[in-house]
Amino acid sequence: MSTHIDILAPAEQTEGTRSQLLRWLKQVGERVEENEPLIELETDKVTVEVAAPKSGVLIEVLKHEQDEISPGELLGRIAPQGAAAAAHAAAERSATAGTAAPAGVAAAAAGEAARAAAGAAQLSPAVRRLLAEHQLTAEALRGSGPGGRITVEDVLQAAAARGPATHPEPGIARPPPAAATATPAIRSHRVPHTAVRRRIAEHMTQSLLHTAPHVTTVFEADLTAVLKDRLRRREEFAQRGAPLTLTAYFVQAAVAAIRAVPEANSRWTDTALEIYDDIHIGIATAVEGTGLMVPVLHDAGTRDLFAVAHGIEDLVSRARDGALTPADVRGGTFTISNHGVSGSLLAAPIIINQPQSAILGVGKLEKRPVVVEEGDEQKIVVRPRCYVTLTLDHRVMDGHQANRFMQTFVAALGDWPAVKE
Repeated sequence: MSTHIDILAPAEQTEGTRSQLLRWLKQVGERVEENEPLIELETDKVTVEVAAPKSGVLIEVLKHEQDEISPGELLGRIAPQGAAAAAHAAAERSATAGTAAPAGVAAAAAGEAARAAAGAAQLSPAVRRLLAEHQLTAEALRGSGPGGRITVEDVLQAAAARGPATHPEPGIARPPPAAATATPAIRSHRVPHTAVRRRIAEHMTQSLLHTAPHVTTVFEADLTAVLKDRLRRREEFAQRGAPLTLTAYFVQAAVAAIRAVPEANSRWTDTALEIYDDIHIGIATAVEGTGLMVPVLHDAGTRDLFAVAHGIEDLVSRARDGALTPADVRGGTFTISNHGVSGSLLAAPIIINQPQSAILGVGKLEKRPVVVEEGDEQKIVVRPRCYVTLTLDHRVMDGHQANRFMQTFVAALGDWPAVKE
């Protein structure tokens, strides 16, 4: 009777999300403790850890790096009796094959089998392909990844260090010399898609080409009043543990605009427009090495400026530390993309984050000359301004509604009072 313990992928998962096995934190044959992190899974939204369900020895790996994972899927197995269990498993396999061995020999065989299985388990499909392409073996490489895992970079470095092969393997015909006039091959290297990047690509294609007719309206916002208010409050907010960013003001102005045009905070269905009463605003956040994350500031409509600033700081910090939970990326009803922080003046259309109906884009803040009227006179003055865009699902809103949303948003920023709570 089997005594192994199954390691299962988490069953609770956001609707429509997919998971990819990022890495095993233990190798076959190593001991694990109950609740010790064992696997990292990467969904299209966050990276989550799978803990060991019981203490024991990792004896089998069924899913490998970059494999797609379904909720509740079997990932591997643990033997609960430590090294003795691993030896017993090896002896059982040997007996099944008709080559039963003494206990001591079986234990040694188990160790060798565990080490071999661990090496094989750590080779991603990309690594296996590159090893074959460059006629290298895993045994000849020293892995730089966690637990000695061989990475794509390890294979590429080994291939570059070896240089062009001058002695082909026995039985492999040497290719004919290239003609002097032949076009030189273009050097390249492949970077396997992460689950996040693949899902972003699918999500954007589906949103733009197959779901929502996108329309973008462009306005310009004057941030003179906002910058004065920020200068006055920034030190106080910092002392209270919440850096006061411009994004906090954009969130509060968006809340005012949503209240003026509730259709912006909705989703289209075949039978009705579902308008959300709660306002949960996603904050698009670029994470180096991962891609675009959209953590959600829940109940943004009930927060004052400090609570908004504090919530944004918490979400963005945890996004960049890889510490978001699935709950942090669920339930958004509207999204803001402050692409100006990286220098972009204007981005259109910004792809709607389905099943939402609109997404707000904010461009780079610049000092620009503008004409202002003072009484009967017109003067050219320099003001801090930025372009703002609303990309909307045209099934949900018409142009006049989008313009009213943006007029409210721009006015909330331009007329920001000394205190706005």
